Amino acid sequence: MSSFTCPFCGKVVAKSASTYNSYRSTFYASNLHDKKEILNAQNVLLEFNNCPVCNFQNISATYMQGPKQNKVNIFPISLAKQFPEYVPFPIREDYEEAYSIKDLSPKASATLSRRCLQGMIRDFWNITKNNLYEEISELKDKIPAKQWEVLNGIRSIGNIGAHMEKDINTIVDIDPNEAERLIRVIELLIEKWYVARHDEEVLYDEVIALSDEKKELKHP
Repeated sequence: MSSFTCPFCGKVVAKSASTYNSYRSTFYASNLHDKKEILNAQNVLLEFNNCPVCNFQNISATYMQGPKQNKVNIFPISLAKQFPEYVPFPIREDYEEAYSIKDLSPKASATLSRRCLQGMIRDFWNITKNNLYEEISELKDKIPAKQWEVLNGIRSIGNIGAHMEKDINTIVDIDPNEAERLIRVIELLIEKWYVARHDEEVLYDEVIALSDEKKELKHP
């Protein structure tokens, strides 16, 4: 069996008889002898992931009909990471909301990821311009080239959800997996920018305090 990441403590847990259980309910059409109807049967899969580390349980439901699947989390309502409070609340709120609706409305999720990115650029980098395009342009010489390309990608994909095409009959779709990729980048940026900066400051303060302590021992 595979593994799952506990949304409560962040530990990766191997699926086994003691950590994973599932129940499937299937609804068939009235004509059970019709192979086509059987293939199009509606299935609901309930999955229970039990974390032996923190003893919390993650519950999800997946609706399936043929190749179509729609998975929703029942508890907790979102599997978003719980970032520390030194990450500004509006950024955490947009990130968590983007995560919670990625399956229900991928376009809206992508728009929230775009908004979250803009909030981080304005707060962490102290860059505020007329629009996100100009703000990302200001970052070009401050971050790795690949990362800068990704920021533009989030902006561009987020625009699909935020703005209708000039020809309203032109539909550019975003699926849940694509919306989740944007969320993963947001998570990575929070880790690289906010969490890394905080950890660096804490480590530096500890070493400076240790150095001062040793100096006092040398010169009582």
